Amino acid sequence: MNIVVIYLAGALVATLGNVASQEVVWRLLGGTGLYYSMIVGTAVGLLIKYTWDKRLIFAYRPASPAHDFMTFLLYAAMGVATTAIFWAVELAFWYTFHTTTMRYVGGVIGLAIGYWAKYRLDKRFVFGSQP
Repeated sequence: MNIVVIYLAGALVATLGNVASQEVVWRLLGGTGLYYSMIVGTAVGLLIKYTWDKRLIFAYRPASPAHDFMTFLLYAAMGVATTAIFWAVELAFWYTFHTTTMRYVGGVIGLAIGYWAKYRLDKRFVFGSQP
């Protein structure tokens, strides 16, 4: 299967996990807790995307659990700038339109931009060489 299709499928799965977990937190907190929901969604998306990318995109085999953890930390660090993009777009839609639906639209757009940049960073700096 084409790597682009597999990557897009992973981005879709991670995006759905992100948005769904945001919605759960949002509802649990009675429509408040915007930043809490974004943090939880980001964490869920990060874990899904790391597992997907490591196994299906880069076929990466860490040498040990400790090495896997260090790789995850590097992966997460590479995501700081892309997360800032995602959050900025999501918040811009929230403060512009003041609806949860449009907030999620902004989130999906921000994630799409971020995932494009993240693939390039991960390919070069995170998974560029096997252990």
